[in-house]
Amino acid sequence: MSRVAATVFVVTTDGPAGRHGATATSIASLTDEPPTLLVCLNVWSRAHKLALENRVLAVNTLSASDQALARAFSQPSGGVPDERFDHGEWHRLATGAPVLKGSVAAFDGRVVSATMVGTHSALFVEIDAIAFAEPSRDGLAYHRRTYKPFTAG
Repeated sequence: MSRVAATVFVVTTDGPAGRHGATATSIASLTDEPPTLLVCLNVWSRAHKLALENRVLAVNTLSASDQALARAFSQPSGGVPDERFDHGEWHRLATGAPVLKGSVAAFDGRVVSATMVGTHSALFVEIDAIAFAEPSRDGLAYHRRTYKPFTAG
């Protein structure tokens, strides 16, 4: 799959189980009504565990200038996951999950279902709120094991 370019996201969660986030590329729009995303996370990751316990998450679409942030959220937390949030400026929308200010698009929602498939879970996330960067920004892709900027359109 490293030969297939994919948009880069940071998936975040916060709630009674704690705050955490991880870099991800396996995310897709699932339905318009209700607005729902498919978010795939490794079942062994802390982000997966906390997203299922908190039942909320934000999907932050990274911009071309967010390579350092993508790297920070892709590293093991080493027991100090909050240090990841030192990168970027964060706010909250509807669910309380951290949303990156200036992300190309941020989707804030609730986990309504999860299905384990091999090493990952497919999380079905109904969207409660959306935020867009103004003006529109170039996105960040992951291709051949490196980050690359891309312009849509």
